[in-house]
Amino acid sequence: MNILTEEIQFGGASLTLTNQRVLYWKSEEMLILSDVHIGKTAHFRQHGIAISDHVLHKDLQRLAELIHYFSPKKLVVVGDLFHAEYNSNITEFKEWLTDYTDLEKVLVKGNHDRIHSMVSEELNFTVLNELMIQNITFKHDVDHADENEFIISGHIHPGVKLKTRGKQYLKLPCYYVNHTELILPAFSLFTGLNTNYDIEKGNIYVFDDEIIFKAK
Repeated sequence: MNILTEEIQFGGASLTLTNQRVLYWKSEEMLILSDVHIGKTAHFRQHGIAISDHVLHKDLQRLAELIHYFSPKKLVVVGDLFHAEYNSNITEFKEWLTDYTDLEKVLVKGNHDRIHSMVSEELNFTVLNELMIQNITFKHDVDHADENEFIISGHIHPGVKLKTRGKQYLKLPCYYVNHTELILPAFSLFTGLNTNYDIEKGNIYVFDDEIIFKAK
């Protein structure tokens, strides 16, 4: 897996964006991601849609490589760690976590994180409605931030539509950053991209497996 990085300043902190849909906060030794949606493939199969667990396996393999690369002490998921009710995907995730018993794990609860609290306790995640570290607040979904408030969120699966040759368009995931907000891309590869939001007042950092760049 090719890991590329881009350093930015946000809320007085130095943060590292990556082309692998995670953010690293070096001074806090913290790996940050959002919208993992574990359980989504099994949920689709339960409803008659044949989706392979290959997507989940690839997501977990990517996360394992990122943990190995950055060696964080803390993993923070900014909402939607889970997708639906308890299913076989969550059992697999529980087994995967046995390799990371020393890693502190925090879930900032998202709109999809509705499964019983026992599951989070079994997975050894601390579950919070929001988390504040230094002067940065982590919330899953944010309508707006006050002028002096710095928020890292997820939820909307930000993406951009880039015009290419021959009147063709390419959709890529991105980070959206303005003075008060940093919106994370969805970590799972099994998610859509939302390009229908106002990016006029911020910067976007677009990426794929081979590149990460500031598009605006």
